[in-house]
Amino acid sequence: MSSFQFSPENEPEEIDSVTLTDDEGRTLECYVENALEAEDGTYILLMPVDIPVVILAWDGQSEEEDENTNVVLLEDKLEIQEIFRDAKAVLAELDLTLSFTAFTLTVQGELPPIEDDGILTLELDTEEPALDSEELQFLASFYHKNKKYSIYTPLAPLLFLAKYNLLGEVSLVSPDDERMQPILEELLFDDME
Repeated sequence: MSSFQFSPENEPEEIDSVTLTDDEGRTLECYVENALEAEDGTYILLMPVDIPVVILAWDGQSEEEDENTNVVLLEDKLEIQEIFRDAKAVLAELDLTLSFTAFTLTVQGELPPIEDDGILTLELDTEEPALDSEELQFLASFYHKNKKYSIYTPLAPLLFLAKYNLLGEVSLVSPDDERMQPILEELLFDDME
């Protein structure tokens, strides 16, 4: 899942970035935040070089939290492609360049300062109590076919767990796999020190 290939000059501990590629050929350049050697290869914690963003679709009269408003995180690639030009145009007004990269949408440019009234807490459907909500910073809103959309960036960093194998290939690993939990915890703990 990566266009990065092993070469003698690039030992795993010397890699500072990796390019991930999804099934559709889109790429995502990531910094290597941390690495952990194991018998079956090197596990690496990756963070996108560009700023991840999400698009929310509003169903209701306002963005205020009440029973008449419902917000949906867009994950359908076809719907994202349909509204992409509008989203790109509204972000260009903020000097941000939107890209449809692998695994997430990203922007390049300088984000506006964080304002308390621009933060949205999105409740997530998850079994992990620690991951039941995510805070997002508002960037812009727009309408497409009379439907309101808003673009936000997560305040917490987006991280990927990947494995750099002995053949020099990088592939994503599910952090939900119980066998990966100790590796992920060590990568995260070491990264905070």
